[in-house]
Amino acid sequence: MRTTPLTMPQQVMPILHQAQSLVGPALRAAVRGLAPAMRQIVAYQLGWHDQTGHPVAERNSGKAVRAALALACCEAAGAGRERAVPAAVAVELVHNASLLHDDLLDGDQMRRGRPAVWSAFGISAALLAGDALFFLAVRVMVDPFATIGLAGPGGGLGGGMAAGPGVVCLADTVRELIEGEYADMVLERRAQISVGESQAVAAGKTAVLIAASCALGAMAAGAAGQVVERMRGFGHHVGVAFQYVDDLLGIWGDPAATGKPARSDLATRKKSLPVAYALASGTPAGADLAALYAAAPGPLAGGHLERAAELVERAGGRAWAIAQADQHITAALDHLAAMRTLTGRRGEAVADLATLANLITHRDR
Repeated sequence: MRTTPLTMPQQVMPILHQAQSLVGPALRAAVRGLAPAMRQIVAYQLGWHDQTGHPVAERNSGKAVRAALALACCEAAGAGRERAVPAAVAVELVHNASLLHDDLLDGDQMRRGRPAVWSAFGISAALLAGDALFFLAVRVMVDPFATIGLAGPGGGLGGGMAAGPGVVCLADTVRELIEGEYADMVLERRAQISVGESQAVAAGKTAVLIAASCALGAMAAGAAGQVVERMRGFGHHVGVAFQYVDDLLGIWGDPAATGKPARSDLATRKKSLPVAYALASGTPAGADLAALYAAAPGPLAGGHLERAAELVERAGGRAWAIAQADQHITAALDHLAAMRTLTGRRGEAVADLATLANLITHRDR
């Protein structure tokens, strides 16, 4: 079991930087199609502007992991990474739309080290900006030339497929994201939830979009159905592992790296994966945690936060989540190996996918 600190591996940075350089201009082109007021809000969410609309250094623009996965999956399936730029832009737009709504639903006031959009611009603005990004993602898939100035040789999503299947994949993904978010909201209102329910939410809220990123990348390359499904399976397991690590960081992450207050998930009594395991553990620490969560309403603070973190760890939640993340990365790499067998491809893109998978369990943000 891995017990080393969660740190960002340096070998992954060139992969992410390449993705940002390929996708960034196209993402900006897509956002320019929005009305000025909405464009300002979206540019703030993407880390391009401050709250007054002035450009800033893009240190808060996110990691572009989903875009990097789409590009690398496209190349691993046999085409140049540029063929998947429309897909990569679309998944980045959907991801940021989900963050806008997620911050609002969870009441998270900080995102990437500064006020979340709903906190900075208001609830209505955050809702509408999220909706705008969902529909803009569809527009990118349907007509990448008009929205980002790019198109494959045959038009549509890259050159290897028509836009229709990609739009269907994206629409199904957004539907599953919404269903996962609603399930999460319902479960948070309950005093007790099972580990299985918590895992299902993780699959719906996080894994589905990362799986779609990988599938869309392979589809953009014109890959066969078996290859697309192996890529989707790879992305699913990477996405589940991503959520386990996200939940670990929500309790034990460094605020300077995560951009969120310390113990932020515990403060709101969130039943994240480590917490769900601890509550269902049948241990004295799990029982004490349940009592603490059921105490007087309102955010946990001060000594109660530290106590909650200690109880989750004593009940085994931290070690279990780390082990689960590692198991899902192993499963993801098994799908990648099967894809290599189907295509006979090795190469830099396949190595990049393995590197990105391992990033998930060795990151600090």
